[in-house]
Amino acid sequence: MNPTGSLSRRTALASLAGAALATTAAIPASATTAFPVSAAERHGRRSVRFATFNASLNRGSQGSLIADLSTPDNAQARNVAETIQRVDPDVLLINEFDHDEQGRAVRLFLRNYLAVGHNGSKPVRFPYHFTGPVNTGAASGVDLDGKNGAVTTPGSDAYGQDAYGYGWFPGQYGMVVLSKFPIDTPAVRTFQRFLWKDMPANVMPSDYYSDEARAILRLSSKSHWDVPVCVGRDTVHFLVSHPTPPTFDGPEDRNGRRNHDEIRLWADYVGGRRRSAYLYDDKGRRGGLRTGARFVIAGDNNADPYDGDSYAHAIRQLLDHPAVELPSTPPSSAGGVEAARLQGGANASHLGDPAYDTSDFGDTAPGNLRVDYVLPSRGLIPGANGVFWPTSDDPLYRLVGDGATVPTSDHRLVWQDVRVG
Repeated sequence: MNPTGSLSRRTALASLAGAALATTAAIPASATTAFPVSAAERHGRRSVRFATFNASLNRGSQGSLIADLSTPDNAQARNVAETIQRVDPDVLLINEFDHDEQGRAVRLFLRNYLAVGHNGSKPVRFPYHFTGPVNTGAASGVDLDGKNGAVTTPGSDAYGQDAYGYGWFPGQYGMVVLSKFPIDTPAVRTFQRFLWKDMPANVMPSDYYSDEARAILRLSSKSHWDVPVCVGRDTVHFLVSHPTPPTFDGPEDRNGRRNHDEIRLWADYVGGRRRSAYLYDDKGRRGGLRTGARFVIAGDNNADPYDGDSYAHAIRQLLDHPAVELPSTPPSSAGGVEAARLQGGANASHLGDPAYDTSDFGDTAPGNLRVDYVLPSRGLIPGANGVFWPTSDDPLYRLVGDGATVPTSDHRLVWQDVRVG
């Protein structure tokens, strides 16, 4: 565990969290399932709903997700689709969606699940999408963990530990962006192959990786994508990623440190010419986003600002970034408050407000956390937002479960409306 600050700071944060809980606990149950402003009204006002959802559409073997989505009968996929339909985002990142080179899984999900209404929800259509290869399950050819030699046969934990990003086969835990607005595909930038050692002042552990491993280890555990979305004559850069969890390691904290620097990549990318000059994308283009360009950063960042195992308050690199325009109130839910109260355990000692939690990890460490984010830039005007987490008296509670049963995902869909122009 990494230190979370001095005792006086922890006490102050606990007081603030308690005050916030007293306020947010009064949110009506319907707040999680009422989404103000229809898509037609939003678009007429040049308002766009961006969202992120770690949908847990990952499987244990290559091709299994394609098999599950090839018919409209997979219960979990139906729940994922209904959740998306209830929120009706315009631009959506789905984390943990297994990637295949032909894009079959994406097309099957669009056709067999999103284009079909579920339990009274309306079909939703995304004419545009982007997906690409990721580092999870991609063989490095090097003994990254220093334990067993380079393992090159997919399907084992040993293989996963020596892959560029942990995964049992190439493409596991991938990503996909779905959009109702055109995507400028030729202008997409990906940073799958950027090397961790090439980030100045990186926090890679100095005494864990061999020289051979340090020379080839990629920073991104999945990938980092800049996906330009065309909203009328304006462009909004959808900056998406899925940093590794800061756990499942040892005292060297290699995953916590990698998570920190994966988050830092976006902080540097939108931080101006000097700060981003070292970056290079997979086509060899150097530098970051031009100053003044509008963006939305989204994804499961696996980092909570107060609780959990993050290294050096990693997510603060984005939450405190001068180019980010935070809404007056973060996306919240009444369901998160109820879950923390009923589950107790580790949640009882948390400093963060449970209304802002986005993942249900139960009552054991680390408890429920805020790890999924949709963060707009300056130049965009934040509007309504929320976390899809119904309370137990809400008919849609069946989509999220109680933590012991997980009908859809252990993460919640997070959404943020922004006005463009």
